[in-house]
Amino acid sequence: MGAMDAPSPDSPADETATAPHRSGFACFVGRPNAGKSTLTNALVGTKVAITSNRPQTTRHTVRGIVHRPEAQLVLVDTPGLHKPRTLLGERLNDVVRTTWAEVDVIGFCLPADQKIGPGDRFIAGELAGLKRTPKVAVVTKSDLVGSKALAEQLIAVDRLGKEAGFEWAEIVPVSAVEDRQVPLLADLLVPLLPEGPPLYPDGDLTDEPEQVMVAELIREAALEGVRDELPHSIAVVVEEMLPREDRPADRPLLDIHANIFLERPSQKGIVIGPKGKRLKEVGTASRVHIEALLGTPVYLDLHVKVAKDWQRDPKALRRLGF
Repeated sequence: MGAMDAPSPDSPADETATAPHRSGFACFVGRPNAGKSTLTNALVGTKVAITSNRPQTTRHTVRGIVHRPEAQLVLVDTPGLHKPRTLLGERLNDVVRTTWAEVDVIGFCLPADQKIGPGDRFIAGELAGLKRTPKVAVVTKSDLVGSKALAEQLIAVDRLGKEAGFEWAEIVPVSAVEDRQVPLLADLLVPLLPEGPPLYPDGDLTDEPEQVMVAELIREAALEGVRDELPHSIAVVVEEMLPREDRPADRPLLDIHANIFLERPSQKGIVIGPKGKRLKEVGTASRVHIEALLGTPVYLDLHVKVAKDWQRDPKALRRLGF
């Protein structure tokens, strides 16, 4: 440290008062089901990205926003990177790469309870190409392993970076489910952001249009319990959201009309269930989340339709918002 850097005797003792505000974008990457969406929700403190125990469910770039007095961290949740089998798969991978190129810091999620595999090495190789972007290794699901296994995983993660040819800015174990080290992760991400004013007004948690978020919540409820069907064959489009007329101001009601699109007629019975029981459950479950999100009572009108082979049809993909 040169003489020029020494603080002058009359400089204020409290440096934090003048610390510059930082703001920027971070995204979590990782193979499908590595805990990216759950971690986004834990950091933001509200359910914004959809979480499901089925891999490959996040389609939209959902941004969660962490507000702090000294910083604003905007989280971009990308779909898992995977080997594409369909046109939709290719589009998802393009979304991932464009997102990576535009963020200020990348968090690579690696589950504590799973050995590092070819999928992780593939992603690490892709990340190595982003020379200037700091990369933080986030060891997720740390509540599922003991301290010895966790230590071994941290060493393996360190090695993964070296093998790919880059140095991690930080390696941090977290448990989003138990809220362990989640605030610490935010503390570590903030200094890696550029200086600048807040990008979003205080109070915003996400910049996703409400209709897209409502569609995601319905889609999440529709996926729950459909074990054998591919999650990709469900798309949801909210046709309209309108306040019910003639309601007193203190008892508003929002009418939401949404279509659940499937690829094949044979899938309809699975989603609707015997005597419509399953579809009713989907409506009830998603309505709870939608009302919490929008802060108003909701009447949900769901219809199940077939859009033949929509994953492979560019026109259908555009209509369904991809």
